[in-house]
Amino acid sequence: MGSGGSTSSGRSRTYDRNNYYSRHPGLHYNRTSGLESEVTHRTRPFPADDKTLIEVSKVDLAVKSNAKAHHTDEYDITETQDRLVIRRGQEFNINVEFNRPYDSNKDDLRIVFQFGNYPKPSRGTHAEFILSDRDVPKEWGAYIKTKEGNSLSLVMNTPPTCAVGKWSLKIDVVKRSENNVEVFRYKHPSDIYILFNPWCRDDLVYMIDEKLLGEYILKETGYIYAGSADRISPKPWAYSQFEGVVLDCAIQLLDRSYLPDHLRWNPIMVVRIVSKMVNAQDDGGVLVGNWSSKYDGGTSPLDWTGSEAILEQYYTTGRSVSYGQCWVFSGVVTTVCRALGIPTRSVTNFSSAHDTEGSITIDYHFDHKGNYSKELTDDSVWNFHVWNDVWLARPDLPPGYGGWQAIDATPQETSDGVYCMGPMSIFAVKRGEVLHPYDGQFLFAEVNADKVYWKHEEDGTKNVIRVKKYGVGQYISTKLANKPEREDVTDQYKFREGTEEERAAVRQANLASTRPGVYESKAEDVEFYLKPNHDIFMGDTIKFSLVLKNTSDNKRTVHGHLTLSSTTYTGVLHQKIRDRNIDKTILQPKEEESIDMEVEVNEYLDKLTDHCICKIACMCIVDETKQTFADMEELRLRKPHLAIKAPQTCKLGQTFEAEVSFANPLPVPLTKCTLRVEGPGLQRPVIYKQPNVDAKAKYSGKFEMTPKKRGTRDIIVYFNCDQINSVNVSHEININ
Repeated sequence: MGSGGSTSSGRSRTYDRNNYYSRHPGLHYNRTSGLESEVTHRTRPFPADDKTLIEVSKVDLAVKSNAKAHHTDEYDITETQDRLVIRRGQEFNINVEFNRPYDSNKDDLRIVFQFGNYPKPSRGTHAEFILSDRDVPKEWGAYIKTKEGNSLSLVMNTPPTCAVGKWSLKIDVVKRSENNVEVFRYKHPSDIYILFNPWCRDDLVYMIDEKLLGEYILKETGYIYAGSADRISPKPWAYSQFEGVVLDCAIQLLDRSYLPDHLRWNPIMVVRIVSKMVNAQDDGGVLVGNWSSKYDGGTSPLDWTGSEAILEQYYTTGRSVSYGQCWVFSGVVTTVCRALGIPTRSVTNFSSAHDTEGSITIDYHFDHKGNYSKELTDDSVWNFHVWNDVWLARPDLPPGYGGWQAIDATPQETSDGVYCMGPMSIFAVKRGEVLHPYDGQFLFAEVNADKVYWKHEEDGTKNVIRVKKYGVGQYISTKLANKPEREDVTDQYKFREGTEEERAAVRQANLASTRPGVYESKAEDVEFYLKPNHDIFMGDTIKFSLVLKNTSDNKRTVHGHLTLSSTTYTGVLHQKIRDRNIDKTILQPKEEESIDMEVEVNEYLDKLTDHCICKIACMCIVDETKQTFADMEELRLRKPHLAIKAPQTCKLGQTFEAEVSFANPLPVPLTKCTLRVEGPGLQRPVIYKQPNVDAKAKYSGKFEMTPKKRGTRDIIVYFNCDQINSVNVSHEININ
């Protein structure tokens, strides 16, 4: 590809690399490492008194045209700082101006790229090459595109396996005398950012469907799904991967991670490091996790509207940011990976299991009276849990196991001694093949563990009273590519519940971990159903029922225990709200009875956590058969809807006004109210203090924005106060 430049007389002269180095002792070219020289580290500035030596006067990196060709023109630093951001494995152009016309017959030039603190050719972090007559695919190289006066237009190539980060560019001029070789060096003042390239067929992150890259690389806003399996809610999130210092922060994370420079080419290693460095558990990473509902000294996880403010604070202070929970960790991971050029999506798993013992079962424990035991239960099922999928080839796994790989930055359990998870092939997880790297057992349990209920007797023995094979891993969700809709990707993680394929995957995963006797069945002739009302707003009366149905031809007597508690979204009980003993209830043959409970707002409001989630726990015993039933159901109270009035279109640089409003559903005033507003390409994150809102009153607030980039953009608004968090809305606007 390409030819040498023309001389002023119309003749062309190009170099063959191997022939060139055979004619110049002291220099040699290595096809893998590039040019190696005995004088590489003895370079010096250009001498002022040598008029015969060609000297580099100026290098123009053609930032705008290169950025457009490399899909990097949205990065702020290409505009505000004139920094070149390119993707590896794809050619780019630069213009070099000299003090005189370049003469290929007598001028010896070489291009030098260096990466990291100790660049070495043998480690792929130091590359040198001369102007060539041809482009060698998948290698460093350069050729002359045009020559005009004192200037050369060069086409440069990078390999699709070069390290990702900031590379320095140098141009060396070699001067030879009879007994001496001198090298004079020009160093460009700005580093060149080289990223992964999902548009390049030879990159491990290559995605064949380019339309999907409009979402998984280029989209700066989206939805992260939260709530519960019965009431899924989209949370607007500003990823802002092209804004401000985000790219510099993403690269800094890799610099601080202790990942060796020579492994920075490998996206498998990079995404594993990202899952480690986005949490602060081990190496002072980005986010401090907090699930206590007390956020003194930091920001509530529910208050964040996007990643930019978090990454900017971390980058400018050098200290971990407080606080995050799973969707915040996932949002930041999406930002970092998309900024680096890795196709990424945030994925929410509803009824997500957290297996602390590696048993690939979730164990619940009740005492002999039927009370749920928080002290004996280490495992939990989160209402929802958010992690990430990244798109990678996996040459380290059998063929067919590439594609979406799960990673998770939320610090739950350690992997190889540090808090990280993945990458794990979701295709392998679906098949129950959990021993492939990395962390397959933990991920499989999250999406397909069975729930095992245990009863502890007074004599210290414990027995399995129920195995619930279905219910973990529901409605696994992500934003549909290029549309504002939810996509259900459950079938990418697991076979349909109850099919032979799904049970076979569970058996495969449990080969070494299932406890003996767990799956023995017992006769049951009384059916139990917990029926919560999932369409309840904050401020409404909570209503739920336990339905008992005797399917036998004989009388049955049932007694037990029913408890309503507030809980965190991770499934940890917070406070008991209502407790009720179920006295001996007689069911005649084929009879059905409903036990109903109602709880008013004044009884539960001050006991709720910030996610407004309750848990109903039930244990019942049939006297005649000793049949025992145990179950737990989540109930999430709905928050009010935030309405927005804003224009559909606007001109670049033209200020517009937006108004948001909602009705306070609570019988108490809302205090310490704020609006968090941001929109990539519209406005950086900003917080507006708001007045208190009276009980049952309407709130409205206004703000202004001034667009700074063209295209389709999203406004993201969160209302927060002491009583209700994360009342949110997003609005799409076209900027002309």
